[in-house]
Amino acid sequence: MDWKKELRNNVTKASELKDRLKLNASQETQLQSILDRYPMSIPQYYLSLIDWNDEHDPIRKMSIPSIQETDLSGQFDTSGEGDNTKMVGLQHKYHETALILSTHQCAMYCRHCFRKRLVGVSTEETTGNIDMMADYVRSHEEISNVLISGGDAFLNSNHIIEYYLKLFSEIDHLDLIRFGTRTPVVLPMRIYDDPELLDILRTYNKKKQIYVVTQFNHAKELTDEAKKAVSALREAGIVVRNQTVLLKGVNDDGQTLGTLLKQMTAAGIIPYYIFQCRPVTGVKNQFQVPLHRGYQIVEEAKNIQNGQGKCIRYAMSHRTGKIEILGNLEDDKMLFKYHQAKSDADRGRIFTLPIAPEQTWLDD
Repeated sequence: MDWKKELRNNVTKASELKDRLKLNASQETQLQSILDRYPMSIPQYYLSLIDWNDEHDPIRKMSIPSIQETDLSGQFDTSGEGDNTKMVGLQHKYHETALILSTHQCAMYCRHCFRKRLVGVSTEETTGNIDMMADYVRSHEEISNVLISGGDAFLNSNHIIEYYLKLFSEIDHLDLIRFGTRTPVVLPMRIYDDPELLDILRTYNKKKQIYVVTQFNHAKELTDEAKKAVSALREAGIVVRNQTVLLKGVNDDGQTLGTLLKQMTAAGIIPYYIFQCRPVTGVKNQFQVPLHRGYQIVEEAKNIQNGQGKCIRYAMSHRTGKIEILGNLEDDKMLFKYHQAKSDADRGRIFTLPIAPEQTWLDD
């Protein structure tokens, strides 16, 4: 199966969903107006996972737009990515990590995407000069790893992926190279049916350890096809880790989230973070879960795990750093810790704040 041909068959227009969603002409026009602002792109594979008889199907919620996306409250850049940009396509927020936005394309445009401002829309923040980015990393010896993301890093051609690996695997002070990709979830044949990609990863993994960081959010996504992609990566020596986003209506109860974690560890995927959904424009009111409730959900999920599943951290990617959400205290207060920080003064800092019952984020 040619994954590029598969992408050309993606559902991108409201008219293609008219019958399945039972839309009248007015509703179809309304849906298309949302897509003109926030594009839709759904692989046929991922679309096939939807139960069309279930209006609240989690796959449907993550892939098909809702009228709530017209809500303009929130922000487009919730973690200060613009402030951390050193050159087009490269951000340096944390001392040890360089983040590369290698493309603005994804195999599927997730409705909860925190880069909604650019994914599928704008190249202004992505696809910079790879050689210049490598020079930046070489000149900053405090950087011990690079995260090649996007968009979706595996939507780049194999040639481009190999060029990133060639340049960065030669930098002595890098310990590892990470790729941020949701292709194991939404387009798994991109991996298991592309021997050239797997050969490239296998070859460069011998020079520098490669990690794939993906995003499974619901057990329905962990299909035999997805497991086949994960197995192909692991057989090539790649470490596969997962960052789940806590999403209202998708995985916001302990049993649902716990089932996902159990099935991931059984499949050889290492749970890494449960991320608080960000207050992004077009996302905030549709997907965010209150912080107090979020902590309870994560703890309920952890209670049914073995040691591997209990390794997750519940965190938010805040403008000031990656803040771990440690627990609920008396008087509606919550306990937090900087897991990573932009400022040296915040590194490892533990603090408490009063959190309102429906509060979903921390002020800057």
